[in-house]
Amino acid sequence: MKLLIKQAKICFPGHELHNETQDIIIENGKVVSINKTLQNPGTHKEISSKNLYLSPGWLDLKANFGEPGFEDRETLESGMKAAIAGGFTGVCVSPEVQPFADSRSSIEFINKSGTGKAITLYPLGAQSKGGKGEELAELFDMHKSGAVAFTDGNRPNTNAKFQLLLQQYVQNFDGLVYSYPLNQELKGKGNVNEGVTSTYLGLKGIPHLAEEIVVARDLQILDYSGGRLHFSDISSAESAKLIGKSNGNASASVAWYHLVFNDKVLEGFDSNYKVMPPIRTEQDRKGLIKALKEGKIDTIISNHQPQNIERKDCEFENADYGINGIQIVFAALNTFAKELELDTLVESLGIRPYQVLQLETPSIEIGAKANFTLFDPTEKWTYDKPNNESLAENNPLLGKELIGKVVGVVC
Repeated sequence: MKLLIKQAKICFPGHELHNETQDIIIENGKVVSINKTLQNPGTHKEISSKNLYLSPGWLDLKANFGEPGFEDRETLESGMKAAIAGGFTGVCVSPEVQPFADSRSSIEFINKSGTGKAITLYPLGAQSKGGKGEELAELFDMHKSGAVAFTDGNRPNTNAKFQLLLQQYVQNFDGLVYSYPLNQELKGKGNVNEGVTSTYLGLKGIPHLAEEIVVARDLQILDYSGGRLHFSDISSAESAKLIGKSNGNASASVAWYHLVFNDKVLEGFDSNYKVMPPIRTEQDRKGLIKALKEGKIDTIISNHQPQNIERKDCEFENADYGINGIQIVFAALNTFAKELELDTLVESLGIRPYQVLQLETPSIEIGAKANFTLFDPTEKWTYDKPNNESLAENNPLLGKELIGKVVGVVC
């Protein structure tokens, strides 16, 4: 395909063309020309928009697409469409499917499914067989097949000895371990953040300690064992402080909704706000944003978790966890998290995720492979059922007007 991108403002913090408006010609998947003004050679498709921005292609470090086993919630095809509509050119796919992605064949299935698409799927391999946290999965075989990191998805590792063994084993091939920090005993039967809001709503709370105690544990194990560790779901401002103070090779991600909402949204008992880890206080929200700006938290993830309507349209305490949100990560943050500057958003979505995975960051240079996200940060649009690319509708912002729209991706 031959493309001419017209008058795109480059948003690439640290790049020499940052904040410059350029024309870019792409042929056969590579950048062949960059200049302030370029003429169409005559056969190129032109891409233009009133307020067009271009950044490195965004990479989501954690999303659940359901297939195989839960195709009624989301398929790989529908998940990829939603991701592309959300501006992502790469997605790390959770192993929390059925059967659990704990073998070479399951990694190869993800790789094959993403072949020839306008997006790259990066398989996340399971840490344990069946996601049970008892026996190491086929880590080396999955690594050789393309697994970029290892996680049991939203199943926390409750065994410190297993965590140590995991950290030690993956160093044989410089593997990356994801930590989902949640102490099940402290969580108990809780559904939401423990605090003033949960008390007056009569909902069972989960204390910050349930997260922070595991963050502290895994940081200590990392200091002892060495290796690489990534906290994939941080919701507590104190957790971010602990990670920021650590000397180990640790990184962290925060889901977009923890930067947008606080636990006051629970007052309507809308189960679409029921997520794990739970939406916490306004103090936490502001603390997480501060940590993101300071680099103590590295990336923003979608933590895309589609659910069937019957799993959400029920009493709050009986509803399943999760928000289907990969399509509106940028728009929601750009609309509601006003404290975050555009440069920080692009760094967190399109630069730091590659660094966490030790992948080459997309480059805006002549001869480089084209991997770009095109967006307009000022365009208003309504996220509704007709333009929702996901099979699921469990998103509290469905039907809301948002500011900031993805124009397309080049990948």
